[in-house]
Amino acid sequence: MSIYDIKVQKADGTEYDLSEYKGKPMLIVNTATKCGLSNQFDSLESLYKKYKDEGLVVLGFPSNQFFQEPGNGADAEQACRMSYGVTFPMHEMVKVNGSEAHPLFDYLTTNSKGLLSKKIKWNFTKFLIDKDGNIVKRYAPTDNPTEFDEDIKKLLNE
Repeated sequence: MSIYDIKVQKADGTEYDLSEYKGKPMLIVNTATKCGLSNQFDSLESLYKKYKDEGLVVLGFPSNQFFQEPGNGADAEQACRMSYGVTFPMHEMVKVNGSEAHPLFDYLTTNSKGLLSKKIKWNFTKFLIDKDGNIVKRYAPTDNPTEFDEDIKKLLNE
């Protein structure tokens, strides 16, 4: 199984395969608008605007697993668009840990290692995926996306 075999659902309910992004690097993030790290939406949006024409895709997946994203995926998407000016794709509300984890996050955590644990410890854990669908790097929730420039440029130039 590869990341491209996984189906995801946008906040509006549209389902699609991640194979849509084959050949493009992806930055996948579990998000929460009420989290103290929500200022990262600005940095994520900056990266997306800076590199989207070169192929970078930023994908946001709201989660209330840490009790900081009330409502549903559409509510989270609206909050991201209105409060943070987010234009990158936002998705349905997902679980990121446990037996009910979304298949994407099950795949990401199974195939990467966090500090001390594979489990996602908090909102804004970020995964950088190369053009071939390989997990290149896992970033901690507190890692600021503005620091990923070199990693992203490297993937774009491969």
